Amino acid sequence: MTDDAPLTETPLNETPLAPSFPQAMEIAAQWISLWEAGELSDEVLADRVGELVASRDGARGFFVVGLTGEAPLLDRLPEPLVAALRQAGPGVVDLTARNLAMSTAMVLHHRRSGDPEHQAGSERVQLRSTELLRQLEPVAVKQRLESLLAAALAAGDSTGPAATDGGSDGPVAEDRAFINRWGYDPEQCQAIAAAIEAVAD
Repeated sequence: MTDDAPLTETPLNETPLAPSFPQAMEIAAQWISLWEAGELSDEVLADRVGELVASRDGARGFFVVGLTGEAPLLDRLPEPLVAALRQAGPGVVDLTARNLAMSTAMVLHHRRSGDPEHQAGSERVQLRSTELLRQLEPVAVKQRLESLLAAALAAGDSTGPAATDGGSDGPVAEDRAFINRWGYDPEQCQAIAAAIEAVAD
């Protein structure tokens, strides 16, 4: 027998090297709550988030909590946090771009369904994603959004789900597959394209 702590427990001041998606959500929620209460500085939070977003599931967990939650972290975008997210590289840019696309499509979906509460939540994610993309590394953002824009425009010009012609590989094809997977219709794709173009405004 040993007195070691169970492997499933993660002390608050430590991050698993490769947290699962649920673990990352829990960790991010704890840290953001402490930050909001003034118990964690911008700098310490940024250091911890930088470690968390180094993995794909860690980044996904952070963005689910940060983009959708009530806490104003991604409204204020403290400079140390922006620096940490910029240093995290293309993975963060990719997730932020996808969140912009998904939230934009859901704004339209909730509007059609007459659901103003969920529409407001999607609009909040859309705005936060837009503002964050404006702060991330410009070249990486430009490249990522150009691909997503091309896929959205192609889908928006179609009469059904996103078109799949024009090549079976490369970033644009991957984004067309992403749009197809979620079943976005042409009007939603046009809204995604407009949201992408608005990032540069």
